[in-house]
Amino acid sequence: METFYLSHGSPTLSIDESLPARPFLQSWRSKVLQAAPRAVLVVSAHWETASPTVNVIDGPNDTIHDFYGFPKPMYQLKYPAPGAPKLAKRVRELLQNAGFSHVKEEKTRGLDHGAWVPLMLMYPEADIPVCQLSLQTEKGPTYHYNMGKALTPLRDEGVLIIGSGSATHNLSIALLDDGPIEKWALDFDTWLKESLINKRHDDLNNYEEKAPDARMAHPSPEHLYPLHVALGAAGEKAKAELIHHSWTERTLSYASYRFTAAE
Repeated sequence: METFYLSHGSPTLSIDESLPARPFLQSWRSKVLQAAPRAVLVVSAHWETASPTVNVIDGPNDTIHDFYGFPKPMYQLKYPAPGAPKLAKRVRELLQNAGFSHVKEEKTRGLDHGAWVPLMLMYPEADIPVCQLSLQTEKGPTYHYNMGKALTPLRDEGVLIIGSGSATHNLSIALLDDGPIEKWALDFDTWLKESLINKRHDDLNNYEEKAPDARMAHPSPEHLYPLHVALGAAGEKAKAELIHHSWTERTLSYASYRFTAAE
């Protein structure tokens, strides 16, 4: 099973038919991944904890509307995908065996919008079990890359690993007009693509020093660390493929990638 990094962008992706990332995600099963996964593990930008935590849910996941000031219909959307308690416990086992201590279980938290918004477009029937794993944003990119490496066996167990964030994410200066893409956003997005395609994993694990306008593109790291997990899970010589690219608000990149393990 390949691993993926998906830029989920704005929560309005759930209802806005004009966003080009919608048809990309809606065509997932026909154009990206025809084989149905046994379960899905999502590492989302919107779940941060002090130590690694998995949600262990028996029955359907709750839909968390963790956004504010958006149109009312968005708060009525539900994505009751089944929980994946066996997968959650397997994730905990793999992380502990790899030296990640104090891995915790969360038995009430459902799916945040970094998980359910893309998944409702990819698998609208909500019939595939889903588990989430949290980020530790104080730990750094190499930590999250190694977390992904610990999860590598899941690929051979029919589990789809998705890192869900945004390739650029600075909402404080999002621009609503139709002008050109801001140079800082374009420069970072281009560097990210070239680093992935050319397998410069060390550079990616030190992106704050290596990438142009890193702090501008990501004032905080939570929307990029899911990429490190997905990349690490594909292996050290993983091949990266850009599978979607679009922009909104002149600054927000929806670049999404497939990672394939080296033969």
